[in-house]
Amino acid sequence: MLRISAKLFSLSNPNPNPNLSIISSSNHLRSVSVFAIHGVRRGVFQSHIHSSRSELPSSTDSLKLGFDKPGEVRAFGFASSETVLYPSALLTASASKARDFVDAARHYGRCYWELSKARLSMLVVATSGAGFVLGSGNAIDLAGLCCTCTGTMMVAASANSLNQVFEINNDAKMKRTRQRPLPSGRITVPHAAIWASSIGVAGTTLLACKANVLAAGLAASNLALYAFVYTPLKQIHPVNTWVGAVVGAIPPLLGWVAASGQVSINGMILPAALYFWQLPHFMALAYLCRNDYAVGGFRMFSLADASGQRTALVALRNCLYLIPLGFLAYDWGVTSGWFVLESTLLTLTLSAAALSFYRDRTTKSARRMFRASLLYLPAFMCGLLFHRLYENQQCLAEPNLDRLVGVPSSETQAQERETGNRQNNLRADSFIGAQAHPPVAYASVAPFPFLPAPLYSTPDL
Repeated sequence: MLRISAKLFSLSNPNPNPNLSIISSSNHLRSVSVFAIHGVRRGVFQSHIHSSRSELPSSTDSLKLGFDKPGEVRAFGFASSETVLYPSALLTASASKARDFVDAARHYGRCYWELSKARLSMLVVATSGAGFVLGSGNAIDLAGLCCTCTGTMMVAASANSLNQVFEINNDAKMKRTRQRPLPSGRITVPHAAIWASSIGVAGTTLLACKANVLAAGLAASNLALYAFVYTPLKQIHPVNTWVGAVVGAIPPLLGWVAASGQVSINGMILPAALYFWQLPHFMALAYLCRNDYAVGGFRMFSLADASGQRTALVALRNCLYLIPLGFLAYDWGVTSGWFVLESTLLTLTLSAAALSFYRDRTTKSARRMFRASLLYLPAFMCGLLFHRLYENQQCLAEPNLDRLVGVPSSETQAQERETGNRQNNLRADSFIGAQAHPPVAYASVAPFPFLPAPLYSTPDL
């Protein structure tokens, strides 16, 4: 403990109050500093100051300087009445600062979570991860998969945050979005813009370093398409829904490119499924929230369709477009034949919900189709991943197909001629094959089958 003479206060305040009893608050912003009152600058830490009439020293005692007696607590200053700085005050101040830090971290963490639309971003990450697995072939690079998913999550969070920055006035008018961080004032617009820009750049850089430049380019272009094309287009023309479907179809292609390093026709199955799936999904959502969208100033397709017939027809038509995808996945060697059956059943179930919405255009049927679309996508992706074919299985599938397909009778003579030509070639090469090869040839082939067999020039006859 520290002892400070009361004379220290009397030097700056000639008429001290002998009944003074001050206990400073643990909150330094609200407490009155007794040190400042008496002309003494307060130290770094908070203190509890006790003074009473009985503790006031005499004029002679207050001028005595000395050392503590043995057994007493060490102190410095004047050897008179004391002001005690308790260690518990230090702990209280530290705990208060830690509590403030935790509260601030929780506040901004919640704001960042809502700005990023974390659940929607995780769905985007799931589609990107599925595309990565489909494009990996036999072996899956787990480190590459984690980096791809992390980079996709960061870019998706940046796009969603910029979307809310640009639509702050519209979100403030809608009941569904007025409690978001920006309209509610929980975070400022510059703060949100800095957050969105930094996380977008970081995600794109991660994809460029850990995946490839093509994947990073797809991520950056998708971010620009969503934030700077789709977002303003929502207030201009109903075609924004189709542009948004393109944005949603790019993440699985990004995952495929990150794994394989190229864009191929086999990698278009899941992006096509995402594109056609989003239209019935968003048509149902636009029908359910059409009044809210009208108040917010968004030009959705359902606002120009009072009866809802055209909205339901668009949803049904795009559900039917999903039916051939299962067969194409099998025909292109991406999945086995079982996926055709499963995909067809899933698509017919979703189409039945869309047909019900078309026949009975009510809120109940629209909500039923919306929930069916939420179940369709994870089931489709799980089936696609479960029935996918590895590279060796794709190679083995070709001989099996040739064995099952019979040779037409019109080609029998051509096949016999080819057989005869092979026999003639074997007879012509019999002389060359009879020559002895050096022992190094057998040594090169047998122990190391991955090495090419050496070629030997034959003497001219």
